[in-house]
Amino acid sequence: MSKVQQKPQILNVETIARSRMFRIQSVDLAFSNGENRVYERLLPEGRQAVMIVPVTGDDILLIREYAVAIEDYELGFPKGLVEPDEDVLVAANRELMEEIGYGAKKLTILSKLTLAPTYFASTMTIVLAEDLYARKLEGDEPEPLTLVTWPQETMMDLLNEADFNEARNVSALFLAREYLRQRIEL
Repeated sequence: MSKVQQKPQILNVETIARSRMFRIQSVDLAFSNGENRVYERLLPEGRQAVMIVPVTGDDILLIREYAVAIEDYELGFPKGLVEPDEDVLVAANRELMEEIGYGAKKLTILSKLTLAPTYFASTMTIVLAEDLYARKLEGDEPEPLTLVTWPQETMMDLLNEADFNEARNVSALFLAREYLRQRIEL
């Protein structure tokens, strides 16, 4: 059995930079072994995110959109921010309608993920969307997103695609595969 570690004591927190989307904080910590360290962390401005794996028939649906940080187009699942006071499943359905022109009658939470939690305090809920129906809402994308249909039976081949490599998309792919596989085995 592993020993429960004592969390470090937070001595001071200071915001050192801020943008429209993020806050950077300096955090002074005192560890139980006597070590003191200063860390920096990136905080989103109060909103969590959602990523949706849409399933229709024997296919999954993806989008291709521009990712400014890597200066290229990335293939992945629809995603977006959860509005203040918005339920995560409502947000998932809204993002589906905005990004791919479909809503879902069945939404299942697969997991909640963190991304680089040592430095970035952000969470993303991964949702499987099924029983899709046509419904388009106006989104905030600067250009139309390319919709890509991919066969479920070869969904793991996405790992060989040069533009499918963002960690949250890869995680969502594995989570969806396991969920769908378990349902078939039951």
